[in-house]
Amino acid sequence: MTSYCGPPAALGIEGAGRGWVPGSSARIGHGFRSPAPSSAAINKHGTSAQPVRAATSGTLRKHGTSAQPEPCCDTTSGPSPPPHPPPVKMADEATRRVVAELPLLRTNAGPRDRELWVQRLKEEYQALIKYVENNKNADNDWFRLESNKEGTRWFGKCWYIHDLLKYEFALEFDIPVTYPSTAPEIAIPELDGKTAKMYRGGKICLTDHFKPLWARNVPKFGLAHLMALGLGPWLAVEIPDLIAKGLIKHKEK
Repeated sequence: MTSYCGPPAALGIEGAGRGWVPGSSARIGHGFRSPAPSSAAINKHGTSAQPVRAATSGTLRKHGTSAQPEPCCDTTSGPSPPPHPPPVKMADEATRRVVAELPLLRTNAGPRDRELWVQRLKEEYQALIKYVENNKNADNDWFRLESNKEGTRWFGKCWYIHDLLKYEFALEFDIPVTYPSTAPEIAIPELDGKTAKMYRGGKICLTDHFKPLWARNVPKFGLAHLMALGLGPWLAVEIPDLIAKGLIKHKEK
C-alpha cells in the first residue's frame, strides 16, 4: 500500500513529494443554501390563488396537494429518521466559483484502460493539487487523501469546524470499473445509520443533486470535483444537523 502525500515523480508531475495535501483545519461549506419554496400558486387566469404549502420533501400533485415523499436512501437499517431538510442546492455562486477554478480533465479512461489510466491519474493529481492550493489560499483546507499504488482505492480524512470545534471523520471510496462514467461513492463508515442521507455501509447519498451534474460533465469532472461538489456540500448540511441532534459529539467533550 502506497501513501500519496504528493503525486509520484514517475507520473511526471511538477512538485512531487512536497506534501501536496495539507493537514490544517478550516471552515467548509460557505454559501451553500437550500432553494426557497414558492408561497403561492397562480391560477390559469394569471391571478394569485390561495397560498399552497410547499412540498419540501415530496412533489406537488396537479390539484396542489403534497404527495408522499420517497426517500433517496436506504433507511431500513434503523428507526425511521425525523423529517429532513431539502437537498443542498449545488449551483450556488460559491460553488460556481470553486468549480470555475478547477482544471477540467480530458482523458476518458478508467482502471481497465491501463496506459490511458496512467494519463487519467496524472490529470486527477493535477486537479487535486490545484484544489488543495486554492483551499490553502482561501484558508479553507478540509481534507486529506491517499491512494493505493494503482490509484483505484482512496482513503483519508475530512473535517468540519462547528462552534470552533473540529469534527474529523475517516473517509474511503473505490474507483468504479466504469469510471469516469460512474462517479465514486464516498463512505464515512462511522456515520452509518445516523442520517437518512446515507446508504448502508456509510455511503453518503448524493443521488438527487450530484449524479445528474456528474453525468453531464463526463469525462471533465474528476476526484477534485467529487470532493468540491459532492462531499463538501454534504458535510456542510449534515454535520451541523447531526451535532444539533446529539448524534455526533466532539471527542474532547
